[in-house]
Amino acid sequence: MAKLFWWMLPLLCALLLAGCELPQITPEARIFLNLSLDYLGEYQLPQTEFESTVVGGISGMAYDRKGDRIYALADDRTQPRFYTLHLQLDQSDPEHPTIKTISVEAVTFFQDAQAQPYSTDQLDPEGIALTPQGQLWISSEGVPNQNSLPALLAFDRQGNWQQQLSLPSHFLAALSTEENPNPPPHGIDDNRGFEALTLSPEGDRVFAAIEAPLQQDYPKEPSERGVYNRLLHYWIGEPQSLLLSEHLYPIQPADILKGVNGLTEFLSIDNGGHFLSLERSYSPLTGFAAQLFQIATATATDTSSLDRLPTELTQIRPVQKQPLLDLQQLKIPLHNLEGMMWGPLLADGSPSLVLVSDNNFEPEQPTQFLLLRVRQNPQLVS
Repeated sequence: MAKLFWWMLPLLCALLLAGCELPQITPEARIFLNLSLDYLGEYQLPQTEFESTVVGGISGMAYDRKGDRIYALADDRTQPRFYTLHLQLDQSDPEHPTIKTISVEAVTFFQDAQAQPYSTDQLDPEGIALTPQGQLWISSEGVPNQNSLPALLAFDRQGNWQQQLSLPSHFLAALSTEENPNPPPHGIDDNRGFEALTLSPEGDRVFAAIEAPLQQDYPKEPSERGVYNRLLHYWIGEPQSLLLSEHLYPIQPADILKGVNGLTEFLSIDNGGHFLSLERSYSPLTGFAAQLFQIATATATDTSSLDRLPTELTQIRPVQKQPLLDLQQLKIPLHNLEGMMWGPLLADGSPSLVLVSDNNFEPEQPTQFLLLRVRQNPQLVS
C-alpha cells in the first residue's frame, strides 16, 4: 500500500496544482521592487538671506537622520556652500502628514585642498550625499571655459576638502594639439554634467551620473539608437578608491513640446542595484515637467572601457528603467526640480521622499519642496 501511495504522489500533486491558479510573475517583478508613491503635499520657502548669503539655488539635499537635519546644497559658483535646514512635519493626521515648517539654521562654505575658499567658477556644486560616518560627497559640473574640470569630491561637515575621485578620460574635453588644434566635441556637455549623486546604504560606494549624454555619445542621426547618459560606480576605501563599473542610462531625447530633458538626481534604495531617478524637462511652451523612475543596474553592461558609444548597441545592455510617477499628474505648478532625498520616517513607519527645486536665485521664485510617501507592496517570490 505504501508503494502505491508514493507512486501516485506526483500524480496527485499535479492534479492539485492544476486546480489552483498560481500567481504569474512577470520578468519586471523579478527585476524591480514593488514600489508605489503617494503625494502628500507642497511647501514653498521664499528666497531669503542668511548671514549675508542668499538662500536659494538648491540643487541637492542630504538628510542627517541622527541629527534630524537637512544639508541643502546651493548651486553657486561664486560662494560654493551648503545650508543646514530643519524640516518639521505635521503628523497629527498619520494618513496625510505635511511639511509644517522649514527653517535655516547654518551656512557652511567649502574649502579647497589648500584649505582656502574656492575661487569663482572653480566649483559648480550640483549633487550632495552624506555617509553614515558623517562625510559629505559633492558632485561638481565644472566650468569648462574657466578650465574648471568636473569633479567628485568629499568634504567633512565643516566644509574641509578630504579627497577627490579620478574620472575616466572620456568625461573630459579633448585637448588641442599642434596636429589637431580643433578636436571634435568630447566629454561632458557644458552645464549638463554631474547632477545626480548618491551613496550605498553603508556609504562605501559612490554613484554619480551626468545630466545629459557625453558630447561624443549623441547619435549622428535622430533615427539611430536611443540617447544614453553615463552612470559611474566607485568603491571608496584604502589605499585608494576604485572605479568599479560604468553603465548607460536611457533618457528621453529632447522634443518640441517637452523641450530639454535631463537626469537631475537619483537615490540608492538598497545594495541590490535598485535606485530612484528624477528626470526634469523644460520647454518655453509647456514649462517644467518631471518624472520619477525606478532603475535596476544588476544586468547592465560595463561601458567604462568605451570612449564613445558605437552606432549599434546590440552587445550593450543599459540599466533597466520603470516609470513610477509622472509629477504632472499632481496638477500643481512644477518648478525646476533638481534635488531628492530620503526624509524622516512617517508615523506609519514608511519612508518619506522629499524633492526640491533650484530657483536659480530668482528673487520672486520660491524654493519648492514636495513630500511623498514610499510604499513597498508585498513582493511575490517565485
